[in-house]
Amino acid sequence: MNKYLQTAIKAAIEGGKAIMEVYATDFDVELKGDDSPLTIADKKCNAIINTYLEKTPFPIISEENKQIDYSERKEWSSCWIVDPLDGTKEFIKRNGEFTVNIALVQEGTPVMGIIYVPVSKTLYYTLGMDEGSYRLELTDENIPVEEIMAQATPMKPAASSLRVRVVGSRSHLNDATKAYIEDLGKEVEIVSKGSSLKFCLVAEGNAHVYPRFAPTMEWDTAAGDAICRAVGVKVIDQETQQPLRYNKENLLNPYFLVTS
Repeated sequence: MNKYLQTAIKAAIEGGKAIMEVYATDFDVELKGDDSPLTIADKKCNAIINTYLEKTPFPIISEENKQIDYSERKEWSSCWIVDPLDGTKEFIKRNGEFTVNIALVQEGTPVMGIIYVPVSKTLYYTLGMDEGSYRLELTDENIPVEEIMAQATPMKPAASSLRVRVVGSRSHLNDATKAYIEDLGKEVEIVSKGSSLKFCLVAEGNAHVYPRFAPTMEWDTAAGDAICRAVGVKVIDQETQQPLRYNKENLLNPYFLVTS
C-alpha cells in the first residue's frame, strides 16, 4: 500500500503545480450542467492525476471524469475517489483555500487519503486507520516522496474543552447548523475554511467539530474522511449514525458530522 500512497502523493503535488500555473493567469470560468464552476485548472489537474493513478490496479471515480454506471462500479472492491480541485469557488476568489483530494476506498471505507494545498504547499495524508495522519509544509515540491514522508509530523485532534470550536461559515449558517450549535450548550467559536481543509481543521486540533448539514459529493469528503478516521475523529452519517460509506449508487453524501 505504501507504493500506492507515494504514487498518490506525487500525483497530488504534480496536479497542484498545474493548478498554480493557471492560478497565475487571467483564466476563464465555465459552468457545468449543475451550475457549478469549472476552470482549465480542474481539467489539467485531473488529467495529471489520471496519468498516475491509471498505472495502479484500482479504477477511478473523479469529479471531472465521465461517471461510470453503478452496475459496473458495484463490482469494485477498491477504487480511487478524486477531486482534482476541491474549492473551485475559492480558487476563483483567489483566497488560497482550495485543495487536491485523492482517496483510496476499499469495500466502501476510505483507507488512504491525500489532501494537498497548492498555494501553501501543505500536504496532509494517511496510509490507513492504524497508521495515523501526517502534515508537512513543503519547501521544495521536487524532492523525492520518501523524503517528504520522512519529514512529516503526526496530527492530533484537540482535547475536549468548555469552548467548542465549530467549523462553519462566518457569514451564514443554515438553520440545521444553528440548531446543532444551540444544542451544544457550550460557548462556541466559529472557525472557517474552504474545501476539504474543514476536515483537516478537526484532524489537526484546530477545531472540535464540523457539522455538514448541506449537500456534498463523495469526492468532496473521501480524502478528508480517511485523514480524520486515522486520528480517531469520527465522520458520522446523520441518517444512519454510522460512518459515511463510499462508492454508493448515489454519489451524493447524506448530511454528516465530523467530531473529535
